[in-house]
Amino acid sequence: MPALKGKVAIVTGGSKGIGRAIAAALAGIGVDVVLCARNALEASEAADEINAAGGGRALGVAADVRKLEDVKRLISTAVKEFGGIDILIANAGVGGGFGPVDEIDPEIWHQVIDTNLTGVYYCCHEAVPGLKKRCGAWIITISSLAGRYAFAGGTAYNASKFGLLGFTEALMLDLRDHGIRVSCIMPGSVDTYFNEKQPTGESWKLKPADVATAVLQLLEHEDRALPSRVELRPSQPKRR
Repeated sequence: MPALKGKVAIVTGGSKGIGRAIAAALAGIGVDVVLCARNALEASEAADEINAAGGGRALGVAADVRKLEDVKRLISTAVKEFGGIDILIANAGVGGGFGPVDEIDPEIWHQVIDTNLTGVYYCCHEAVPGLKKRCGAWIITISSLAGRYAFAGGTAYNASKFGLLGFTEALMLDLRDHGIRVSCIMPGSVDTYFNEKQPTGESWKLKPADVATAVLQLLEHEDRALPSRVELRPSQPKRR
């Protein structure tokens, strides 16, 4: 099993939900974590709670992945504070824009595409030069089963997640000769803050910790192995 203690990870959208669970799980095995969120207070509080639990160090940074300058500052902060980056978890994402295409507000369309797809591009564009200098580097994007299976009313969301899957798979081909492994995790229904809603408590849904476990399992693979796509479903989905 590769040694992960002392590695440095960036987790976008890390103040709550899936990102928070991933950041906590990484810190729990000794990884130093820089987590970002648009809300500075939420990012700081999440990092404080992770630090209080012990393990790897956590730092909260206010950053909107839709803004290139914010992403540049996020990457530079990680390098300044921890000396470099070994792992990028591109988790930040939003729902929204659900409905007939002629009823989707252009502003909502751009919010979904710019967060779920362009934001990942920004993060990879800025992080990859540094990752190329590290041994055993990883990029893991957090997508959705909606990146393979379209649904009515999902033109914006499906487009962002189909695009993210294509982006991730092409990125994997670009970077594997540089020693950087790239994977995409595609969860089904997760009981989290999707589309700005509160978790429902429904027992059949995946929990954020389930996605965090999948991240840790990927990172524990030997260097010769690359599971490039992980589809993660509830084992007993709700009957319709």
